[in-house]
Amino acid sequence: MTAQLRVGYLFPFLLAGFVQTNPRMEKIKMDCYKDVKGTIYDYDAFALNGKHYIQFKQYTGKHVLFVNVATYCGLTAQYPELNALQEELKPSGLVVLGFPCNQFGKQEPGDNAEILPGLKYVRPGGGFVPNFQLFEKGDVNGERELKVFTFLKHACPHPSEILSSFKYISWEPIKVHDVRWNFEKFLVGPNGVPVMRWSHWATVSTVKSDILAYLKQFKNFGTWRE
Repeated sequence: MTAQLRVGYLFPFLLAGFVQTNPRMEKIKMDCYKDVKGTIYDYDAFALNGKHYIQFKQYTGKHVLFVNVATYCGLTAQYPELNALQEELKPSGLVVLGFPCNQFGKQEPGDNAEILPGLKYVRPGGGFVPNFQLFEKGDVNGERELKVFTFLKHACPHPSEILSSFKYISWEPIKVHDVRWNFEKFLVGPNGVPVMRWSHWATVSTVKSDILAYLKQFKNFGTWRE
C-alpha cells in the first residue's frame, strides 16, 4: 500500500453513514432552473494527484454527472455502481466526475494520497479502482467551496426542504441550496448547463433511469451532439 491508512480511527466514520434520518416521502430529484446564466465551462479543478489542472470545457458535448464522494460512508457502495454507470452510458456521452469531500460526518478524513488506497483496500475494497475522474479533496459548501459547486447549487434547487441536523453541519455560511450529504449528484447537459439534481437518497439505479429518460428525450428533439 503506497499510503498509510489510519484505519483505527475510521470506525466512527463508517457508522456515521447510517445516521441520516429516513427519507420518508421526501423528493429525491429536482429539475434545474431554466434561466441559468453561465456554464460549467467557466470552471476548473485539480485532479486527485494535484498535478493535472482540468478545465471543464474539455467536456463540451458530453453529459456530465458531478458527484461529491467519500470513502468511509454508508453510501460508498455506490462507487462500483458509478463505475458501471460510466461504463454503460459512456457510448451515449456520459462522463462521471467525483469530488472527495470531508464535510459530511468527516467520512473523507485522509489526504489526497490516501483516497485511492482507501477505496482499493478498505471500502469498497477488494482491489476496487474507480474508472472515472476524481478530483482533489475539497469543500462543496461554505466559504471555501469549489466554485463549480457554487454554480451548480445556484442553478439547481435542492430536492429536500430539510437542510440537515445541525450536528452534521460544519461550514459557514449555511445556504438553502447547500449539499446535504455525500453522494449527491448533478447532471449537466452537453451545452454545459445543469439539467437536474438528486439528493443522496437517490440510488444509482434511479439516477440511471432518470438519465436514460433524459437521453431519450434529448435524442427525440434531435439535438444530440457527439
